[in-house]
Amino acid sequence: MIMNFRNLADLSVLILLFLLPKLNMAQNAGIAISEINKVSSFPIVDGGKAAPIYIDNNDAEVVGIAAEAFKDDIHLLSGSTSQINKNNAVLSAYPIIIGTVGQSRYIDQLLKSAKINRATLSGKWETFSISVIENPLKGVKRALVIAGSDRRGTAYGVFQLSRMLGVSPLCWWADVKPATKKSLYIQAGQPLVESPSVKYRGIFINDEDWGIQPWAAKMMDTDVKDIGPKTYTKIFELLLRLKANYIWPGMHPSTKAFYYYANNPVMADKYAIVLGSSHCEPMLRNNVFEWAENFEHEYGKKPGEWRYDLNKNEIANYWTDRVKQAKNYESVYTVGMRGIHDGSMPGPKDKNEKVKLLGEVIADQRTILSKNITKPINFIPQIFCPYKEVLSLYQAGLKLPDDVTIVWADDNHGYIRQLSNPEEQKRSGGSGVYYHISYWGAPQDYLWLSSISPSLISYELSKAYQYKADRLWVINVGDIKPAEMETQFAMDLAWNVNQWKPEKADQYAESWAAETFGNEFAKPIAEIKEVYYRLAQAAKPEHMASVNFTDEQAEERLAAYQRIYDQAKSLNGKMPSRLKDAFFELVLYPVEGAMLMNQKILYAKKSLVLAANGNQSALTYSKKSKAALDQIQLITKKYNEEIAGGKWNGIMSWKPRDLAVFKMPKVADSVTAKPLDHNMEPENKIIIRAASFTEKSVPKGLTLQTLKGLGLGGNGISLYPFTFAPISETALLNAAFVVYNVDFKTKGLHQIEVKCLPTQGVNNGIKVRYAISVDNDKPQIINISPVSENNIWKQNVLQGYASGITKHEINKTGKSTVKIYMLDPGLVINQLEIQ
Repeated sequence: MIMNFRNLADLSVLILLFLLPKLNMAQNAGIAISEINKVSSFPIVDGGKAAPIYIDNNDAEVVGIAAEAFKDDIHLLSGSTSQINKNNAVLSAYPIIIGTVGQSRYIDQLLKSAKINRATLSGKWETFSISVIENPLKGVKRALVIAGSDRRGTAYGVFQLSRMLGVSPLCWWADVKPATKKSLYIQAGQPLVESPSVKYRGIFINDEDWGIQPWAAKMMDTDVKDIGPKTYTKIFELLLRLKANYIWPGMHPSTKAFYYYANNPVMADKYAIVLGSSHCEPMLRNNVFEWAENFEHEYGKKPGEWRYDLNKNEIANYWTDRVKQAKNYESVYTVGMRGIHDGSMPGPKDKNEKVKLLGEVIADQRTILSKNITKPINFIPQIFCPYKEVLSLYQAGLKLPDDVTIVWADDNHGYIRQLSNPEEQKRSGGSGVYYHISYWGAPQDYLWLSSISPSLISYELSKAYQYKADRLWVINVGDIKPAEMETQFAMDLAWNVNQWKPEKADQYAESWAAETFGNEFAKPIAEIKEVYYRLAQAAKPEHMASVNFTDEQAEERLAAYQRIYDQAKSLNGKMPSRLKDAFFELVLYPVEGAMLMNQKILYAKKSLVLAANGNQSALTYSKKSKAALDQIQLITKKYNEEIAGGKWNGIMSWKPRDLAVFKMPKVADSVTAKPLDHNMEPENKIIIRAASFTEKSVPKGLTLQTLKGLGLGGNGISLYPFTFAPISETALLNAAFVVYNVDFKTKGLHQIEVKCLPTQGVNNGIKVRYAISVDNDKPQIINISPVSENNIWKQNVLQGYASGITKHEINKTGKSTVKIYMLDPGLVINQLEIQ
């Protein structure tokens, strides 16, 4: 095709029209990091020199702390050192300006001259803006400006920029050393403006007796031999880098109360971290230490009974003293009462009387807060956590003040027990979630490795968010290590709940690995993590002694673990030396540890079976089992004594609480002379992955999602949104359904087991049901959620699935159709097993 232009002007106009969309796209693109200087780029590091940083001395302390950390990050990245200037009237031609609205004269000046959009920051919670501004102030050609709506907003902006430049939030906590860069530039574009999805986001340091407490005593706070200000300073910086703001400090008997060390709350305030306390520590009081152990030292007498109905005045005075001590620090007060530690509230045996007493406790606690803090009570953040037995008291009619935030708990194994119903969602205090990725308790602990997947975390917390649980998320992370990746994921999700929705959460591992180890390692690390999480869903390493596998399943597990270990070992050989420690901590140790635990348990069982059958190879498997235990101890010794030059000495125990699962199981030590007859018929079972349906029907307003990385076998199907109304058993025509084709080889009675994620009903009274029909026979309704946390629940959380079993009369061989109706929100179907 030939086009004729009458003159150059026509051609010029056409070229301009062609380029305009691209020019507009470039102008609308956000700021970006580059190692190449372009027109309109801001030079953070150029020609071996780092741009100077300017802050206002009147700004919050955390702003100065963040600026110093940013200076250190620039040096870590480039070897160049930036200078921090405070209150300078004259700025350089290319300054980095860091400050808070109303606290920094630089920022206020830029707001006044409309160089920063006031509407993006003014009156907002923890919001930041990062922008490159031309000629912002007199004598300044171009500035990189990090502005915050409040003190934390500013700090988050600084650490977000560090992360974009290549400094991992885990730079100190997992020794993730960034690649060095000669030059660093910010390409100008639309300002990056962010604010959090969840108001309070943080962690609970818990069950710290075998990890962070002995490590802190040995390596950090050596003067007090405990988790003290030096350790907490590192924890608080981690929280800021994760854009988190909240902590429940360690509170086990191994650890003295947070307030025992005067500098702990001082450091928290400097780092702008909001202090809270766990479900069994009302009013910021650590009862395990402060009531049971230190009361006499504090008050000069022994405490009376921990019973509010019998010892009200002493307990109320104890709470009042802490409120007076804490009133100038940003805090969230836990209200209510449990036992001194993790037990039920002592008091009357009658449940109604107990509910009445708990109501009195909360009313008195609020009076204490009102009398000692100069804010209206509904402006003092308070939470009530219906954890364990407290949930039954709440359900029995406890009248909770409207402005108190209900923090719903999971079942300690990653499945949320209950969320706000429509009436509760109207409460001014809103709701939140207390969620575990580490746990000590029934039916079995998981304190050694971290193996709850991002897909499960996202599914449960996204569900909670849809039920308006957006006020506070606190994650029980144990000792932080080795749960760094999962902690980072939870905080990334809390900051932006839309970034890692359940349908995308399986992609997090690759994104995280690219950020942590570099693009070339991202895919293989993600593949390793995917298998690691899938295997742990069927039995966490700590639960291996409590879950039975068939011989075939055991062999599959061992082969899969061996594969990902070999992959990890191969990657380790290619990893740059600066990242070897990080790779060991974040990938190799958990993968090898999990593999060895499976080998120890499964080889031991195999040795006994072979020995009973007179097979001499039994003794070989006994040796392999023992060798696996020896190797677990060796790699743990390496973690503590060699990695990062011994920095983590004491952080990692291979046998928390010295439980039986960590010890040597029984193995064959001799072989029976006469083989036993084990001619068992092989089990003929058809296994169908839930996502492989041949037909589906989904009502308007709902979508059926296939969720990779979620549940048994590595994926599941579920309905969105989570807030749809349950379908009545008499209205199945209104339900979403999926259809599977099954080829039955025999007629007669067949069994279908539907394996699902062991979720619980979203509200009190709502179940987790499906209905099933074969060849249009009468649908059978199954609820897979146990009525209480009974033996069925115990087995469900250990084996990673809940299931329903139905019997069906099949009248013909060949093709049949199995139809499954999905009746309740939160149902995730993983696979069908047909016999």
